[in-house]
Amino acid sequence: MTDELEPVGDHTKVRRKIDNTLARFAAAHEELAAEEAKRQERRERLIARPVALIEQTRTRLQRVVAPVKSDDDEQAAPQTRLQEKKQRRSERSIRITRIACAVLAGLIFLATGALWGTKTWFNSKFTEIAALDENSSDIQNAAGQTGDENFLIVGSDTRAGATAEENVGDADAVGGARSDTVMLAHVPADRKRAVVVSFPRDLEISRPACERYDANTGSYTAEVVPAVTKAKLNTAYAVGGPKCLTKWVQQLTGMRVNHFVGIDFGGFKDMVDAVHGVTVHVDKPIKDSVLGMVISQTGDVTISGDQALSFVRARHVQGDPTSDYGRIKRQQDFISALLRKAMSQGVITDPTQLTNFVTAFARATFGDNIGVDQMLTLAQSMKGLDPSKLTFLTVPTTGESNARGNEVLLETKSRDLFHALIDNTPLPGSPEYEAAHPSSNPTPSPTPTPAKSTRSRSSDS
Repeated sequence: MTDELEPVGDHTKVRRKIDNTLARFAAAHEELAAEEAKRQERRERLIARPVALIEQTRTRLQRVVAPVKSDDDEQAAPQTRLQEKKQRRSERSIRITRIACAVLAGLIFLATGALWGTKTWFNSKFTEIAALDENSSDIQNAAGQTGDENFLIVGSDTRAGATAEENVGDADAVGGARSDTVMLAHVPADRKRAVVVSFPRDLEISRPACERYDANTGSYTAEVVPAVTKAKLNTAYAVGGPKCLTKWVQQLTGMRVNHFVGIDFGGFKDMVDAVHGVTVHVDKPIKDSVLGMVISQTGDVTISGDQALSFVRARHVQGDPTSDYGRIKRQQDFISALLRKAMSQGVITDPTQLTNFVTAFARATFGDNIGVDQMLTLAQSMKGLDPSKLTFLTVPTTGESNARGNEVLLETKSRDLFHALIDNTPLPGSPEYEAAHPSSNPTPSPTPTPAKSTRSRSSDS
């Protein structure tokens, strides 16, 4: 340090300036060191708390698992035989409880793993085929449909592998894959109802342009089939497969189809046999001019696999208003009965029946976004709801075929129906709907009772 009394010159001023700078640096260093020491102390306190808590918890657990005898316990007075017996019994109960808890935890772990493995195995059985377009611009009020489950169910009748006893023809006589059944099953987000809407296979539609579908490989080609303004509904699937049919359904309904389920009719036989038959209600004997006598009894009748196949295929039944509407009603009854039986206690609790049913179902089923969870959602909705909350409808049509032998859609009534499904409001024709629309004319039920057409109808089977 410089002497403040020495003569002040330039050299002295420079030394004083350096000394002052060093002093400031030293003070700043001391302040930083003090702050760092405080931070370190806070960190140590923060670390010490959880460490102490962990140590306390570990010590408590040790005391529970293996109680430690204290010096006072060792110096305690000798116990009587009764006290020793009680203590042994108490210690034995604690050991048994611990062992039981460990075994239970292991069983839960194993059961969870077994269920996961079984579910994975079941899901692997389903054949995936591209069908969905959940971002389509045709979807209306997409946000309002969040949580809704819409299953497009198609019954495909390929005839491949059909036996002579089934009397339905073979793949050479009736080639390709056709959508003989088209249903849209709607389960809203609140799961308070389920609505199944059927579409006649001879419904006249404006078929959109679609990629060509190869039913043999389950794939699409680069060829684009042009749009057609007047075509039968079943040509959409025959030409463009699941994608084309889904595209048309979303254009018509505005609903987001998020599950596609295709079922080969031939697989119904194995499914029904797997659950030892299903029960359907028959008002009068069912006799088909092509298949012969399908069911001769009336009332609640349990049908086998062969009968079930004829039951869903029959479209030339004596007394039917039209070939489409009679078969639609039988198919709706059958699918509902099959799902009820598959979800019954007798099947669910029987591993053999359940495995055989799922195996048969998966072998005959293909689709997009389907699996155990999705099918359980559909089955539980159709089985667990009050009958008044489960509704089967047919899309509104005139009930008569036009000059081309096609059913004609009632567009206004169809639009009202699908808006009610999208908005989760009462269905047209229901008392709730009429109460909400007192100024409107009474609206007939969306399921018409069609009159017999005097025009010639398509005879393809």
